[in-house]
Amino acid sequence: MKTIALISPNKSAASETFILAHRRLLGARVVYYYGGALPGCCEGQAPLQPGRMDALLKRLRPSAGTTLQEDALLRSFRRNRVDKVFAEYGPTGAAVLNACRKAGLPLIVHFHGYDISVRRVVERWREQYARMFDYAESIVAVSRPMIGALVELGAAREKITYAPYGPQEAFFLVNPRCSEKTFAAAGRFVNKKAPHYTVLAFARVLKSHPDARLYFAGEGPLLNACKNIARYLGCEHAVSFPGVVDPPALQNVYERARGFVQHSITADDGDMEGMPVAVLEAAASGLPVVATEHAGIPDAVLHGQTGLLVGEHDVDGMADAMLRLLDDRDYALSLGRQGRRHVQENFSMEKHISILNALIDR
Repeated sequence: MKTIALISPNKSAASETFILAHRRLLGARVVYYYGGALPGCCEGQAPLQPGRMDALLKRLRPSAGTTLQEDALLRSFRRNRVDKVFAEYGPTGAAVLNACRKAGLPLIVHFHGYDISVRRVVERWREQYARMFDYAESIVAVSRPMIGALVELGAAREKITYAPYGPQEAFFLVNPRCSEKTFAAAGRFVNKKAPHYTVLAFARVLKSHPDARLYFAGEGPLLNACKNIARYLGCEHAVSFPGVVDPPALQNVYERARGFVQHSITADDGDMEGMPVAVLEAAASGLPVVATEHAGIPDAVLHGQTGLLVGEHDVDGMADAMLRLLDDRDYALSLGRQGRRHVQENFSMEKHISILNALIDR
């Protein structure tokens, strides 16, 4: 069995369920590194610290080509007998490039969204990305628009592998009834997810269905603003903000909800989604999804077949789509059944992991 160094800038972010899945499910011995783009920690081991001899040699040979931190990472790779490096996010891949090159280790870089869309990030790493694209064995994209962005930035098309995320298998076990006039939403309260638009659309829905409810899980910098908007619009009694909840709690809500809503947009700084895991989880649960024509969402949600899509910033359009589901429960159930089938056939976690395993084994 091969040993891979799985490197992520964060040890355990609640929103990064895909990285947790990679750690648990990849068919290799995983040594997990974290703590910045150039990691400073290895799980279960002492922090990566430059040795005294390294520091002395650097003073004698300052142009050795690697930094002290890179040398510490190299030493850890050798100690753990790493065969291949798997970098989560573009900046991570760029930051560990020198260490991989010096060690002669193949490099796989998994892009996720912000790392190829946020303008300041792309500009900050543009030169390093170019060198990384040249060296990397494989580059993973989670949406078709992301493939185009990578090619435009200089990545060779033949190196890019399309591997959209998959939801946790437990979401396929949900028994959706669409029995309540509840809409569910889950995700970070950040600009690209435009949670305020979801609240605004629901406030309009409430005028026609005063018994409707919105369950909006998650946290982030825009959470308090959304609470204030709900209070200003007089709908705070119908909107619950439970914070971050675990998958079983979400699945319990999804069994009763009429649909799932997410109003993703391209933020002012260019930030975009990759393939939203929350959308896949809701669809896997048999919920009809109301979302926007943004990034990889149209791959996961087929308009009029598995859910309803509206344009970015189209609050009235989102409200109309939500009303359509409230007015026709049978239609909501039909969309949800087809959505579950679509995700099972095209976006399963098993398929996602099998693609990555093939890259690791190559």
